Amino acid sequence: MTKKTQLDAVTAAFAASKEATIGAQVYSSLKKAIVQLHLKPGNSLSEAEVAKQLGVSRQPVREAFIKLSDVGLVEIRPQRGTYVVLISKRDVENARFLREAIEVAIVRKAALMDTAKLDVELQRLIELQQIAAKHNDTAEFIRLDEAFHQAIADGVDCGHGWRVVMDMKAQMDRVRYLSLEDATPLSTLITQHMAVADAIAKGDAPDAEDSMRGHLREIMKSLPEISKGHPDLFTD
Repeated sequence: MTKKTQLDAVTAAFAASKEATIGAQVYSSLKKAIVQLHLKPGNSLSEAEVAKQLGVSRQPVREAFIKLSDVGLVEIRPQRGTYVVLISKRDVENARFLREAIEVAIVRKAALMDTAKLDVELQRLIELQQIAAKHNDTAEFIRLDEAFHQAIADGVDCGHGWRVVMDMKAQMDRVRYLSLEDATPLSTLITQHMAVADAIAKGDAPDAEDSMRGHLREIMKSLPEISKGHPDLFTD
């Protein structure tokens, strides 16, 4: 993939962004391109080139690079440039650990509450996931997967918890884009979502916790094989 093609992916994400400010749009479009591996680990990023491509000043691009560095997606090397970091298996495990702590607590809260409206929404999202899987639309499936997890958090007034998860799970997300193609069948993930939704609907907090915990650990089963198949994308 040429650098122009890589930046075209950033431009497409920028045009589709619904963020309120230019700075937020630049950040979200770059993050999306990195997570979806249009900007691959090891790629260099030019502040001037990105600004020109998006038709913005260099200031929001500079700020986006700093935020991307804060979440561990790029490395800013003074006098040398900015680079998309390689995927760290250690960072993926740390992100999964923290995400599990938050989402298991959220799903327990959901199971202990009256969630009739949430139950309907989760079933709707699972049905849409089944359609995406039938058409092998992995990008749409990932969008619906995130919507599933966010719906649970929003449904029990834990939206801030989900925003914290969003900031930390970028390392996991890059692996997810590899694992959906190489390791984990979409049908497996749908079955896991169904188990989570069923436990919430039954009000079974221990089962909800166990189902969510198992679901979030799925990525670690795939990680050794994925890293072996893509050695150029991984470190440690």
